[in-house]
Amino acid sequence: MANASPLAEALLRKGLKLVTAESCTGGLISAACIELAGSSTWFERGFVTYSNAAKAEALGVDAALIASQGSVSEAVARAMAQGALAHSRAQVAVAVTGVAGPTGGSAAKPGGPVWFGFALPQGVVSEMRRFDGDRSAVRSATVDHALRRLVELIG
Repeated sequence: MANASPLAEALLRKGLKLVTAESCTGGLISAACIELAGSSTWFERGFVTYSNAAKAEALGVDAALIASQGSVSEAVARAMAQGALAHSRAQVAVAVTGVAGPTGGSAAKPGGPVWFGFALPQGVVSEMRRFDGDRSAVRSATVDHALRRLVELIG
């Protein structure tokens, strides 16, 4: 399992709490976080919003946005991160939405692309990464990237 210790240290140093909004990882980022003893001091909650309806209902992502941009898009990742903050008591959010494969992709969005949304006190950052490998490898790489990037962004 990915190591969330550097993230825990960064959040504690800044007095911040984390919320996750996960689609393609199905809670693996949250699981990596709560693997650490004492994580309740910095991990606030996690949302697993795998379906489009869940993204709309739990996070407040506009269904029209999902319909126009697709669930695997920059706009939806950003909206998921912002919605996670709005529906929690955290100050930092990470959201992931992607195609872990091997099915579920299309010619326009084949397996492997993952959009990340990071909501922080200073604003929202988004980025796309493409990971190679099977479903497990894509999901694992997504968790690793999310944890590492959060540490960089928190400072």
